[in-house]
Amino acid sequence: MDEELKKSILKTGTTILGIVCKDGVVMAADRQVTAGNIVLNKKYPKVTNINDYLVGSWTGGVADAQRLGKLIAAELRLKELRSKVRPTVKQAANLVSTITYSQIRQLSTIPSIVGMLVAGFNEDGSIELYSVEPAGSVYKVEDYDANFGSGMPYVLGLLERQYKEGMTVNEGVELAMEALKSSTQRDIGSGFGIDVFTITKEGIKKVIEKEIKPTY
Repeated sequence: MDEELKKSILKTGTTILGIVCKDGVVMAADRQVTAGNIVLNKKYPKVTNINDYLVGSWTGGVADAQRLGKLIAAELRLKELRSKVRPTVKQAANLVSTITYSQIRQLSTIPSIVGMLVAGFNEDGSIELYSVEPAGSVYKVEDYDANFGSGMPYVLGLLERQYKEGMTVNEGVELAMEALKSSTQRDIGSGFGIDVFTITKEGIKKVIEKEIKPTY
């Protein structure tokens, strides 16, 4: 890509995170959408239902993330119709990885750049969290992850000190909120609001939807 064009592309920022708990998974994100030093949207949901058993959170280009979400939902539905078996969370994460890997390596003036956290529950009742980084690699998350959002350094620093193995989903929700508050105090690409989802044996629930207000 031409160097001048590289410099003209407005960069984006965000904070997403996933926390593995003993009784489920917590997914959370801020709501701010930026283009360079401009805030384009203060209420954009970055954690969304892919279908009735999967949740995804996104970092990267908004248009790329929207397209990827539609592709994933459609491909998973087609796979289920053909095989008569619902895809697992692992299979969904590997599908995201394959699409991401393919897109980033296609010759393009502006390549698709999307990082994603994928969480959901399988038909056997197990609950899993996977991280797919922007170049396409995928791995199962055993504790917590923030992918490659601009708020990642601030989130990981707090989670490294406060995450405890075996914590409950309720504890994970509180930790996610504190992590996002910390990120929005220092990361100029994150802010304005917070959405938190829980994935448990009872299903997927949006448990927090609120504006972030500084308290420090």
